[in-house]
Amino acid sequence: MRVGFIGTGSMGSMLIETFIRSGAVNPENVVATNRTIAKAELLAANYPGLQVARSNKEAASQADLLFICVKPLEFKDVIEEIQALLTPEQIIVSITSPVLIRHLEALLPCKIAKVIPSITNHVLSGATLCIYGDRMKAEDQKRLENLLSRVSAPIRISEEHTRISSDLSSCGPAFLAFFIQKYIQAAVSATGISEEEATRLASEMTLGTGKLLTDGGFTPAALQQRVAVPGGITEEGLRIMEKELCSVFYDLIRTTHAKYEEDLEKVEARFFGTKADEERDAFTSFPYEPPCP
Repeated sequence: MRVGFIGTGSMGSMLIETFIRSGAVNPENVVATNRTIAKAELLAANYPGLQVARSNKEAASQADLLFICVKPLEFKDVIEEIQALLTPEQIIVSITSPVLIRHLEALLPCKIAKVIPSITNHVLSGATLCIYGDRMKAEDQKRLENLLSRVSAPIRISEEHTRISSDLSSCGPAFLAFFIQKYIQAAVSATGISEEEATRLASEMTLGTGKLLTDGGFTPAALQQRVAVPGGITEEGLRIMEKELCSVFYDLIRTTHAKYEEDLEKVEARFFGTKADEERDAFTSFPYEPPCP
């Protein structure tokens, strides 16, 4: 299977590198292109055998499985450029969440999937969200998930939950890293512990917590209960966090959904020159009632 990439920015290059490093794909079976060809050439220099395509058309014509890794408002131009070259047997994979399956199926003859990767895939961990169009047969889905499983845990989701699922799996590492960063800064400022030592302790704690929540069989609630002795220090810390942070997470979700709604509307107009208010609301609405004390 020949795997192609249009776009070798942050996520495109991460996918190429992790697929090759994991042994999921040999460099000789990868063809990549980018608007700035030098970026694709750098990947080829690091992974001998990887072929650099000089245009989107060249990449599309040579790939059995084609990942399109471009920004939402650039997607329509790429599609229009390559659509005449594509065949029903090819699989097109979008990693751009506001571009809907129906947008692509309306314009392309091939099989359509949407995959939302995470920066955690860089260390062969975390989830990859998978959404499939009607043309993707069971064997096509298995083929794609076999590839993704070498670098992540493929998880099938419904397209209506793209945003919140992405918040948790793809945006989540940045949100969690922000929390850890602020925790470290407070520790350094309040106690004089070195930033290096605090960072190491917090990082090891994060790694161990992740393993407890995956391999260890704990739920978040059960883990808190196990650590927090009644009347103890952890319980007191959790009390202040519940009081001060609860509404922040609802504001966070409301903000990410509002941005997604804005992007979805722009993509809809870019593809069809219209807005789809009812469908947009179905994808982005959620109750905003934080159960905070």
